[in-house]
Amino acid sequence: MTPMDAAVDVSPEPYIPAAGEGAALRRVTILGSTGSIGCNTIDLIARHPKAFEVEALTAQRSVAQLAEQARAVGARQAVIGDAALYGALKEALAGTDTVAAAGREALVEAAAAPADFVMAGIVGAAGLRPTLAAAAQGAVIGLANKECLVCAGSLMLAEVERGGATLLPVDSEHNAIYQVFDFERADSVEKIVLTASGGPFREASMETMAQATPEQAVAHPNWDMGAKISVDSASMMNKGLEMIEAFHLFPVDAEQIEVLVHPQSVIHSMVAYEDGSVLAQLGTPDMRTPIAYALAWPARMAAPSPRLDLAALGRLTFEPPDPVRFPALRLAREALTQGGSAPIVLNAANEVAVGGFLERRIGFLEIAQLVERCLEQTNHRAIGGLDDVYAMDSAAREHAEGLLANDT
Repeated sequence: MTPMDAAVDVSPEPYIPAAGEGAALRRVTILGSTGSIGCNTIDLIARHPKAFEVEALTAQRSVAQLAEQARAVGARQAVIGDAALYGALKEALAGTDTVAAAGREALVEAAAAPADFVMAGIVGAAGLRPTLAAAAQGAVIGLANKECLVCAGSLMLAEVERGGATLLPVDSEHNAIYQVFDFERADSVEKIVLTASGGPFREASMETMAQATPEQAVAHPNWDMGAKISVDSASMMNKGLEMIEAFHLFPVDAEQIEVLVHPQSVIHSMVAYEDGSVLAQLGTPDMRTPIAYALAWPARMAAPSPRLDLAALGRLTFEPPDPVRFPALRLAREALTQGGSAPIVLNAANEVAVGGFLERRIGFLEIAQLVERCLEQTNHRAIGGLDDVYAMDSAAREHAEGLLANDT
């Protein structure tokens, strides 16, 4: 049995007005508005001022940018996570009708405020409580926080069910699957295929990867992303984490989730059916496409993403991932199979290891090695609630930090 066997609302049944001319304004909250997902969401909202009104924007420390965004879209509230920055935010919002707030509890309260759509874009474990609060109030949630499903998938889905919320995945891969997955006939699905670009080291030798610098690792060939997720793409840990997310998002078994390297990043993922049909969602690599899909769901809205020209592209290629050069995929699948606290340890250890690599304390290939050691040396257990998630996350980070210190 998978978590989706519960009656969680994931099918595309409209229950809020579609964004568009003549429709009621859709109230939107953006958690993590100054990050990449948040900025792209702001960009789309600003292009459709008659379709949306912004309930709240949140950020952790970027006061000036948060205030600028709040002014641009006329947000009712702006929340800064660092309570010490409350005065600076209030000053930056002087002369506006936007209410300033600060602190971790204020972030949760903003997420819980009535809204039709909540973009969950807070990175890391800090996004867990606010996203759960959004689920509890029954919003449509554009989910862009991996930790919500990787570390607390069952908890998240239970809260979605209780609150009557709807999860719309924003990651390009899961969004692609969502668009072509037949939820009413899920038993006809043979498998889902997550596509991966292969990152900057797709054809590199083990020797080259061992000597790779942070600058080389973050130079993604197709996507413009932050340093951490770019390194995850280079190691293919991002695809491992996405396997775990897919397990929670879609009613399939772990064995039905595959990864296929597709260097052009045009086919964002696929669903294979028992009759031999394979349905795929295609588009240029621009995060505004899946964000627009989520923002306007169940309708669609215009987005400025570059249009796909298949004739100009010429060809699409595919290859299986190399399990020797990219062991992160194996580690993620093992953590998914083990369940309980294992995915939490996988995620926490990887964040510590990637941080160590970016600080030049360990080599690129040592990222997966450190994660594997941390997984092997941890006594995994069941997760009963959010406190268990935080406790295991903290313990795993402390353990990984100890391993990192011993290695440097």
